[in-house]
Amino acid sequence: MRHPFLLVSLLLLAYTGLSAQSHKRSIKTFQKELDQSYADPSSSPLPPDKINGFEGLPYFPIDEHYQVTAKFQKLPENSIYTFQTSDKRLRDYERYALAVFSLDGQEYQLTLYKSTAKKITPGYENSLFLPFTDQSNGKETYGGGRYMDVKIPEGETIVLDFNRAYNPYCAYSDRYSCPIPPKENDLPFAIPVGVKYEK
Repeated sequence: MRHPFLLVSLLLLAYTGLSAQSHKRSIKTFQKELDQSYADPSSSPLPPDKINGFEGLPYFPIDEHYQVTAKFQKLPENSIYTFQTSDKRLRDYERYALAVFSLDGQEYQLTLYKSTAKKITPGYENSLFLPFTDQSNGKETYGGGRYMDVKIPEGETIVLDFNRAYNPYCAYSDRYSCPIPPKENDLPFAIPVGVKYEK
């Protein structure tokens, strides 16, 4: 073959294109399921007058740049963090692991938490809670920060896809008690993906 490098380059471009399409489809599915839950009066945090005519949450454009692979560093067991909440209650979570990742040439670290509740919502038994703040809060996103849910990985890395970031329920109603993201999870830049916030 005269041009093996050209063939490899074309194959890589094709793979990258398929990967991007697959990622976009998965985020679209996430958004559709989230919108369906908000449109359902039995599960929606929205007040009744907002559910009527609800057409979906506002989202940033999907951007694969904000899907990062992080080092997963398990923390010692029984490391408990007590969250302040939006209604002044206290809620305990286990500081389960650190996620260390690079973005735009800089390294960052976020703490992942695990619920200590006796009753966990079905489907979330293997889930970690990632509350965070960034420079978009109070502008394009909710002022109190956003959340992500991630699965406990089997290996030493974990994928953080900020396209899946969503607002806490208390952004829409004071009926809820929402953990306030800790200072250790404050990112010094804007995360322009995920769910936006409009009053």
